[in-house]
Amino acid sequence: MNNAIVIGAGIAGLATSIRLAIKGYKVKVFEANAYPGGKLSSFKLGEYRFDAGPPLFTMPHLVTQLFEMAGVNPKAHFDYEKKEVACHYFWSDQTKFKAYADRNLFLDEINKVFNEPKEKVEEYLKRAKKKYDLTHSLFLENSLHKIKTYLSYDTIDAITKLNCLDLFKTLHQVNEKTFSSPQLIQLFDRYASYNGSDPYQTSGIMTLIQHLEGYYGTFIPKKGMVSITQALYDLAIILGVEFHFNSPVTEIKVVSKAVQGVLVKSEYFQADIVVSNMDVYPTYKKLLPNLKPPNKTLNQERSSSAVIFYWGIEKSFSELELHNVFFSDDYKNEFVEIFKNQKIGDDPTIYINITSKDVPSDAPKGSENWFVLINAPADHGQDWDEIVDKLRKQIILKLSKELKTPIEPLIACEEILTPPLIQKKTQSHMGALYGASSNNSMAAFLRHPNFSSSTKNLYFCGGSVHPGGGIPLCLLSAKIVDELIPKAS
Repeated sequence: MNNAIVIGAGIAGLATSIRLAIKGYKVKVFEANAYPGGKLSSFKLGEYRFDAGPPLFTMPHLVTQLFEMAGVNPKAHFDYEKKEVACHYFWSDQTKFKAYADRNLFLDEINKVFNEPKEKVEEYLKRAKKKYDLTHSLFLENSLHKIKTYLSYDTIDAITKLNCLDLFKTLHQVNEKTFSSPQLIQLFDRYASYNGSDPYQTSGIMTLIQHLEGYYGTFIPKKGMVSITQALYDLAIILGVEFHFNSPVTEIKVVSKAVQGVLVKSEYFQADIVVSNMDVYPTYKKLLPNLKPPNKTLNQERSSSAVIFYWGIEKSFSELELHNVFFSDDYKNEFVEIFKNQKIGDDPTIYINITSKDVPSDAPKGSENWFVLINAPADHGQDWDEIVDKLRKQIILKLSKELKTPIEPLIACEEILTPPLIQKKTQSHMGALYGASSNNSMAAFLRHPNFSSSTKNLYFCGGSVHPGGGIPLCLLSAKIVDELIPKAS
């Protein structure tokens, strides 16, 4: 039986290990942390449970299909439900908008709150769907770095219809041209932050992200986001995958331009296939000392990072949903500060995720577990203690005003995550959540491929490589790697 090694038990590493086990490989996964999941992990503060990382779950079929491939009933290991309201949005002028999952309710609410004609929004969403239909097989489901991808009918069809993709307009330009309401424009601009980018720079093709959320909906796992990790870990165990925690890989051994295995704490493990789920930057810089790194790819602008406050709140707020956004009054400046000045502005947008709305055991009765996220620049050596101290005061002041309730006295417990801590815990270069940013219109083609062009049997998965960050794209990166690797002999 062929040996395969996966470096890192993040969500893409787990999915890759499952796919390789199904293919007949004997799979070992080496993880530096004491737990699986990477960013998609969990912790407790007293009676409050928090999901540490990605709070948004969409396209659940990408999880359940792994069970189906293995011939295992997903319902026995993983369950979730669809949200009727995808997100609740707030503006400082007291405007409020509920993004309903139901298309008709969504359009009615837009018309009522923003006075935008439903037909105009419907047409916008149809164009977003067309972008997705034309490009998903090229940008999301296949390697951009294999010639056969470009010889497919889907790719040729997409190329002949380049004009409708808005590749060379920014997302903001597309939204501003379409709508008259500044608040609706801001709402649709927000989808750039789903992959850590700037709506005033990233390509207009990114309207397809809104299509994905609107078409598939948003979901909540019944045991919290960490249950995605737990379910995939359990499936991998069922399939015979062998996990080694607290076991950082120190080197990928390459001989005559072919992978031979890995070193873990000076112990050698042979492998026919090695897949790195580690951020591609430290993979090259730390694990491949004798391989020339692709510096042009590695040195691209980093995506945004985040400062996250995990707060146990001793009150329940009926006006809040699972997902909530309190918008900045100067959205453009927010992104100028992040990407140009490498700072957090004085009026940042605030995102609050509250899983106890759907998983009551996540907080004591009458209380809530707040995951409060602020988009931040990657770590360039800023004084994060000073930034966090100022930011905490700004957030508490803004939320106290918006919710008409003093927030500070309600905070029963607190944990704070910053970009340097994100790098320390997950090896994400500079704490960037999505690897390289997508601010360049050609960003999809500039991301590192899912394979090494110079080293045989070396592959890459996860948010720092093609097709990008976030749970769905990480799972798709595992699918692409799976299709690149032959069955075990």
